[in-house]
Amino acid sequence: MIMSNFEQTLSIIKPDAVERNLDNEIKELFKNKGFKIVKEKKIQIDKTEAESFYKIHETKPFYNDLCEYLSSGPIIVMILEKNNAVLANRDLMGATNPKDAIEGTIRKKYGISIDKNSVHGSDSLENAKIEIDFFFKD
Repeated sequence: MIMSNFEQTLSIIKPDAVERNLDNEIKELFKNKGFKIVKEKKIQIDKTEAESFYKIHETKPFYNDLCEYLSSGPIIVMILEKNNAVLANRDLMGATNPKDAIEGTIRKKYGISIDKNSVHGSDSLENAKIEIDFFFKD
């Protein structure tokens, strides 16, 4: 019997990419890599919501800037689905700092800086569940 590692992960197209109208291009990159976009919505969150979302980083020096940035403009939140979705999404996004990202990754192609790196993706299955629930409470 073949075991499937079918997973869901959260992806966010961040304000810098939405502002530059890159959302459809980025969605196409996901689809071309075999991801199914299960749900998506364009929203704007306030700083308090961003602080709650990024709570895991609250002790880090970049926390406040991260929250300011995520709440600075519209974002597109998506549930992506595929085998090994969390890892596959992390590979497609590339390194947090676009300068360190390899060619062909979203952050290498579209990222402006370590803060304005165009996309967010869950870093583990457990965080994917938490993050999906954060934006898609049914």
